[in-house]
Amino acid sequence: MPTPHFLVHSPKDNVGVVVVEGLTAGTPMMGVITETDSEVSVTARDDIPIGHKVALTDLKEGDTIIKYGEDIGRMVGDAKTGEHVHTHNLKTKRW
Repeated sequence: MPTPHFLVHSPKDNVGVVVVEGLTAGTPMMGVITETDSEVSVTARDDIPIGHKVALTDLKEGDTIIKYGEDIGRMVGDAKTGEHVHTHNLKTKRW
């Protein structure tokens, strides 16, 4: 298996975590869902830094974000499949 560009922990997740440096917009990315050892493909629409999230589906403002199979927050802006998800469009529900 080639080295993945991003990891997804659960099939329930709607974001993955980029695990390579220098990921640029237009890159066809291969990801691995670790719970099932299966692959998923997404094309990066933005430059996404290592450790940041990528949208696996189109996400709308107000959507709940699932990472590690858990609710980690809500979207405060939209992100299309392959776009960068971070503090500019995702906030915790705690405050």
